[in-house]
Amino acid sequence: MSTDAAARTTYLLVDGENIDATLGSSILGGRPSPDQRPRWDRILAFARQQWQQQVRGLFFLNASNGTLPMQFIQALTAMDFQVIPLSGESHEKVVDIGILKTLAAISERDGDVLLASHDGDFAHELEALVDAGGRRVGLLAFREFTSGALASLTARGLETFDLEYDVKAFNVQLPRLRIIPLEEFDPLRYL
Repeated sequence: MSTDAAARTTYLLVDGENIDATLGSSILGGRPSPDQRPRWDRILAFARQQWQQQVRGLFFLNASNGTLPMQFIQALTAMDFQVIPLSGESHEKVVDIGILKTLAAISERDGDVLLASHDGDFAHELEALVDAGGRRVGLLAFREFTSGALASLTARGLETFDLEYDVKAFNVQLPRLRIIPLEEFDPLRYL
């Protein structure tokens, strides 16, 4: 690894609400069981491996109800995530606002960005980071549920990584329907 790569940082921003909602509502049709939840340590490891540099994991939580899921926070902290519990008014999308502010702050410094979300609300800020050049910008998501606004940025240089297939963030195979490239087709899976 070069000295430049060793000194560079990837900022991994996790929209926990969005990932959890997509997994529960769109893929599983209900609340995920513990073995169906993402392995956040694998996501951090993937980020380190993918771009061969240190990672600063920032996990955004909505704490507007005044409580914190302490066991979950302790687990994330033990994995080296910085947990960011935000609160605000009931009409405010506090996690989105926090991530938008963080993306704006990152635009003023060196570093690469990986965003774990499907939410098109981040498209403008990611587009600005991609267009500015000089940094890698990526998205961690379930490809089929990524907003069109985010998906359209791949033509401009946004790298996309599927949480299940590329990152391998799950202990179980999720019940997803996806287009299968012929070279990946395993008929034994269906027998």
